[in-house]
Amino acid sequence: MGKSLLIVEDEDAIRLTLREFLTRKGYDVHVASDGVGAIRQLLDNNIDMIVSDYRMPSLGGDYWIRFLQHFCAEIPVLITSGFLSPEIPIPFTVIYKPFDYGELEERIASEIGRD
Repeated sequence: MGKSLLIVEDEDAIRLTLREFLTRKGYDVHVASDGVGAIRQLLDNNIDMIVSDYRMPSLGGDYWIRFLQHFCAEIPVLITSGFLSPEIPIPFTVIYKPFDYGELEERIASEIGRD
């Protein structure tokens, strides 16, 4: 089995398409639609990397970033956003929407590799 990813994205189309794309690339993909669902996934699975939207209706934004910093410091995190601007300080790498799925997968692979 491949490396385990957690995709946290409130937009169904993006979340489900990313899951399918990354599964075909060999990753074991878990999904959540918000920070609360992501915490459940983190408790139930060994996650090698988190790819998360920034702005979500439940436990998103700055609180979610603070949670990730405090409780997931050992897990690489990639933030996606159509909301953030480059001058807003985020302690993780940010990929701005719309993004190319191939580019996203290259970043994931360079961060955690592939099995």
